[in-house]
Parts: sequence; C-alpha cells; structure tokens
Amino acid sequence: MTYQTDVVIVGAGPVGLFAIFECGMLRLKCHVIDTLDAVGGQCAALYPEKPIYDIPAYPKVTGAELVENLHQQCLPFNPTFHLGHQVTSVEQLDEAGKSWRVITSKGAIIECKSIIIAAGVGAFGPNRPPLDNIEQFEGHSIHYYVKSREAFKNKHVVIAGGGDSAVDWALSLSEIAASVSVVHRRPKFRAAPESEARLNELATQGQIRLITPYQLEGLEGNDNQLTHVIVKSMDGEIQSLRADYLLAFFGLSMNLGPIAEWGLGLEKSHISINPLTAATNRPGVYAIGDIATYDHKLKLILTGFAEAAQAAHAIRHFLYPDEIIHFEYSTTKGIQAA
Repeated sequence: MTYQTDVVIVGAGPVGLFAIFECGMLRLKCHVIDTLDAVGGQCAALYPEKPIYDIPAYPKVTGAELVENLHQQCLPFNPTFHLGHQVTSVEQLDEAGKSWRVITSKGAIIECKSIIIAAGVGAFGPNRPPLDNIEQFEGHSIHYYVKSREAFKNKHVVIAGGGDSAVDWALSLSEIAASVSVVHRRPKFRAAPESEARLNELATQGQIRLITPYQLEGLEGNDNQLTHVIVKSMDGEIQSLRADYLLAFFGLSMNLGPIAEWGLGLEKSHISINPLTAATNRPGVYAIGDIATYDHKLKLILTGFAEAAQAAHAIRHFLYPDEIIHFEYSTTKGIQAA
C-alpha cells in the first residue's frame, strides 16, 4: 500500500513521539516507523517501570508513564504508525530533497517530503545466551526485558546478568515473586553501589538467592514453559534452579541496519547534524535524539525533545521557504489537529 504524508519519522521512542507533536503544531502530517511492535523504543522496552528523574516537571516518572503521556500528547495530530516495520529502502525522488520514497520490511510504501531519523541507537536486540532450544521458550517464559512487573507475581524467577538491569529487577521482583535467583559469573556486580548493597542484604535475609560464580548451562521445560534453569559453576558444579521464568540481561546488540547505507555523515555509528536545525548532510533528512551527534552533545531525553522542535521548524521552513511563520507558544495557539 502506498501512503502520502509530509514527514516520515523513523523511530517511535520518546523523542520520535515528541517530534510528531512538534510537526503537528506546524501542520505537518507524520507517518512513524519502528521495528518494535509498540511505541516507546528502549524506554518502554527496557525499563518501563524504572523511574526516570531528569524529565522537567516530573520529580519521578517511569518509562511507561512517560511514553504513554507522549503518545497521548501526539494523538490529536492523527499520526499513522507502522509498528513492527523496518525501513529497507529510502529513495530521493527529486534533486532538492523535498520528495522521498520510504519502503518498509512489510511492504508499506510511504512518499513524503522530509524524513526525521529518531532511531536512538538504531535497531537493537538482546544478546541471547547460547543455550540449546532457547527459541522454544523465548517470548513465553524467557524474556530479555520486562513489560509488566505483575506478570511475575507468585512465580519462580531466575535472573541472569550482573548489571543494573539484573540487580534492579531482582530487587523489584523480590517483593512479589515466589522466589528470585540471580545467576552471575562473578561475585561482584556491575551495578550502582547502593543497589548492590541492597541485593546482598536481601540475599542475607533469604529473600534473594545469589548463584555466583555460575553461568547458564541449559533449560528444562515442556512446550514453551520452563520448569528449571540449569547452571554450572566455574569449577564444573551443576545446579538445577526451579524457574517459571528466565530473565536474561546480557546487554543489547546495537545495529544501525539500513540507516548505515543512506549516505549520511556517520561518525562512530552516529549521524552528524547541524545543531541549529538538526539537518544532516542530505537535504530533507534530519536526525534527532541519541543517534544525532555534534560538538558537546548531551545525550539526554530533554536534549532530544529540543532537537525535535528544531527539526520540525527547520522542515517547515525548508518546504515552504517563502512562508512567513509567526512563532506562537502552545499556551496561545492551542492544539489544532493537522
């Protein structure tokens, strides 16, 4: 199916969602493409229930709450989302860079006037442990991020990993799970000192089992449901841990994917932009958020929000250079659907 729109936004994370709002305020219609099957990007996929403290006006907000608010904020502008799609082809149709054709992995064809890349660190996926038959359990009783804390209530949970995600979720799930076992190949964890101290305290109290130094060895279960996780020590000792779920936190494998082939000014897997406009080296293509770089860039969500506003205004001027825009604050302009 072929669509027509003003702007294609690649990436539906927090910064991409806010770009919809900023474009909408300037009467630019948007189609949004993301490889994940839900909006929110890494913020929703990796730490939906973990608090974020550096969002203005929110002393504390979870990733899920932030994403939901941003989603609701952009909906008056009627964006079209293509979730579970990856951009496979981008073609410039005119010399000026005001006509583009974007094709996705599921056959969507979108003709647009400009492109905003808000792809974070690009397409990402988990580093999967090399276990036999792991595919049998993935998505059912093996997960690489937590969508809902309540899903683990009264369940036996094995957490593998030694970083902040592993430790934070062990602390959180110890409050509701039937049991929590943490498997790590070293006694020392790579987490915030206060979190590690709390982990050791709960282990001493018997609320969490620390299985160290061990690593994952095998899986047991029926159909797609785990019953046990087999672990092996550095000395070859085998243990069988009761498990309804395995949460494997071994980090992410980052990949720019097709973006790397678009002829953009890449600098260590980031796209160089003009910080005043968020423009890339190709006319009509802009980059915002973590994927964008320039001197003294601060990788903060609020920086991405500002870049989204800059990109939207730059695009409006790029497409309609003779138009005189009198900048208005949202408090006076209000929300008018595109």
